[in-house]
Amino acid sequence: MSETTTETASEPAFPLVRGRRRGYHRGAVDAFLENARRSFEGEDDEAGVTAAAIRSVSFPLVKSGYEVRAVDAALVRIEDAFAARERREALEAHGAQAWVERARDDAQVILERLSRARGHRFARVGWLRFGYRVDEVDIVTDKLIGYFERGVSVSVEQVRGVAFRMQRGGYREEQVDAVLDAVVDVMLAVR
Repeated sequence: MSETTTETASEPAFPLVRGRRRGYHRGAVDAFLENARRSFEGEDDEAGVTAAAIRSVSFPLVKSGYEVRAVDAALVRIEDAFAARERREALEAHGAQAWVERARDDAQVILERLSRARGHRFARVGWLRFGYRVDEVDIVTDKLIGYFERGVSVSVEQVRGVAFRMQRGGYREEQVDAVLDAVVDVMLAVR
C-alpha cells in the first residue's frame, strides 16, 4: 500500500523554459502577481501596486523559470486593468476636466523633451559605455511627435514593444525608458 501525501505539486502559473534558456524566477513572479492581485481586489491597501509599478517590474532570469513572453503578456493585461482602475478612480475623485488637463500637461512635457534637436534629445553615456542607438531612438521619437502633434496612429503596444540596439556613446537608457513610460501613461490615460 502506497502512502499518499497531502501536498501536491501545484501547476506552474506559466509555461516553463526548457533546455539551456533562462526564464523569469518563478517565486519572484508568483509573489509579485499575488501582491498585485491583493492590491487590485482591495485586500492590501499597503501593497502600492500601480500601473507604472507593473510596467517597471523586473525579475531575475534563472534556469527552469517561467517563459518570459508569457509573463510579459500577462503583465501587459494586468497593467491595462490597473490603468483603467486608476483612471476611473481619478475621474470619480477629480472629474473629467482635471483628468484631461493632467494628461494634456503630461503630454506637453513629453513633447518638449521629444522636440529637441535630433541627436540631442537625451543625455549621452560616455564614449567607453554603451547606450541606446541615437538614430533609432530619434526615429521613434519622431513618430511620437507625430502622435502628439498630428494624431498619427501609434499604439500603446508599439511603444511598449520598442527595442533599441546599443552603441558606444549612445543615449542614456534610463532617460529614454522613463520618457517611453511617460508616453504609455499618457496613452493609457486618454484611452
